Amino acid sequence: MENTQTPLAPGVSEGLSETRDVEDLLRRCQRAEAALQALEYRNRIMGDSAPFGIFTIDPEGHLQAFNSKMRDLMPWPDGLTQEEINVYELQAFIDAGICDDLRRCMQTKLSMMRDYACVAKQGECRQLRFHLGPVVDPAGAVSGVMAFVENHSHLKQAQMAALESEERYRILFQSAPVAMLERDASILKQHLEALQASGIADLEGFFTAHPEEIGRCMGLIKTADCNNAFLALIEAEDKEAVLADLPRVIMGPAFQQMAKEIIVMVGQSRVIPEREMTIRTVHGQAKQVMSRVMVLAGHETTMARVVISLVDISTRVAAEEALRASEQRFREQALHDNLTGLYNQRYLHYSLPRQIQSARSQDRALSVIFMDLDNFKKVVDTHGHLNGSRAIQEVAAILHGALKAPAYAVAYAGDEFVVVLPDHDLDLALEKAEDIQNRIRNAVYLQSQGKQVRLQASCGIATYPTHGEDAEAILSAADTALFHIKGTGKGAIGKYQKAKSE
Repeated sequence: MENTQTPLAPGVSEGLSETRDVEDLLRRCQRAEAALQALEYRNRIMGDSAPFGIFTIDPEGHLQAFNSKMRDLMPWPDGLTQEEINVYELQAFIDAGICDDLRRCMQTKLSMMRDYACVAKQGECRQLRFHLGPVVDPAGAVSGVMAFVENHSHLKQAQMAALESEERYRILFQSAPVAMLERDASILKQHLEALQASGIADLEGFFTAHPEEIGRCMGLIKTADCNNAFLALIEAEDKEAVLADLPRVIMGPAFQQMAKEIIVMVGQSRVIPEREMTIRTVHGQAKQVMSRVMVLAGHETTMARVVISLVDISTRVAAEEALRASEQRFREQALHDNLTGLYNQRYLHYSLPRQIQSARSQDRALSVIFMDLDNFKKVVDTHGHLNGSRAIQEVAAILHGALKAPAYAVAYAGDEFVVVLPDHDLDLALEKAEDIQNRIRNAVYLQSQGKQVRLQASCGIATYPTHGEDAEAILSAADTALFHIKGTGKGAIGKYQKAKSE
């Protein structure tokens, strides 16, 4: 749809006005595109330098991006460009069950973590851990999934070796690059069984009522050993001193709650296989770790040999947060106008068809206001382009304050705005247009620059389904209504009326 130009002030050359407006719009677009390109470049560098695989897909499974690490972790088809790859059609993803979880992540809008056995191109079977997170757009719809992938083969191999041989286990335990410690909870297990035999069935309730018992029970768990990687993780040198009071050393303020959970698990002869948790080094530094617990075969009843591995994921967690924040900033910048902070035309043409589809399915109305500022060219000619931009920003703030979600405003072009009003029939839309007009008319602009400028706006309104069945028709009808009202008198509101020939 062609943009409707603001009527020119008397005596001003139409060609000169149009040239200035176009040049100003081009400069703003160039600045916005340069900012987006810089952000995309930073995201690409961050992704390719990450120590784990990253890829994103859209709702249909089409691959949108993946980093160099991801290329090495999984077999990808030869001869296809990134745009031609659909992960839902890749046999390796199908065989491992990854596709089902990708779909489930989008359906539930919940993050999840899963382990898969995957065959690499060289025929090697790898244990890969996928951290799946939904990508949610500003309208609340899932527009894809972002996955972070780690190779956990070495940890799986370590656990299998521990089950096969005590000697091999000890060698592996001490030389493993993963922080590991072995604990003996058999005495605690016996104590808890005695409590249960005495009639205390609800262990969690008991320790909630008697928190003083938690420390005493944790003292019954003995730490048999830890490896050098664990000492390095918590930045300790004195192994004996660390093992003497291990829980309080590494858990810090979280000790009490974590200790109660551990005691209850021992009493129920179960363990949480893995969990993310925060520990502290001996110097007080907080670290995010993934804790994996395994009871050695033959000790499930007594809990005498419990092996805990701790993987430092602080870097990964920080990188995930940075990537997600960067992704969100990129999406917001891509969908918002640089000058006003309102939504831009890209978001309007993405969102309005979906809003109309929702209105159609719920048999509800939706209205659109096409609005521009009257004689705004005079403000620019009198006070300059910079002050004109400031005035536009102040009008945008008024629009933002006048609307409540799901209604929203769009900076359409120059001094033109579009307001989308879900669940508004024509009468409600007229009321909202009058409210917006009054707010704009009653405000004083450019006071921060020592000036006092007054503005007014003209509005054209169209309503679904009365004036059109789709987004293009509704926008065109509202634009036409604005055009007619500008021709008959400014500072007014017009609703779309079909021409006699229609």
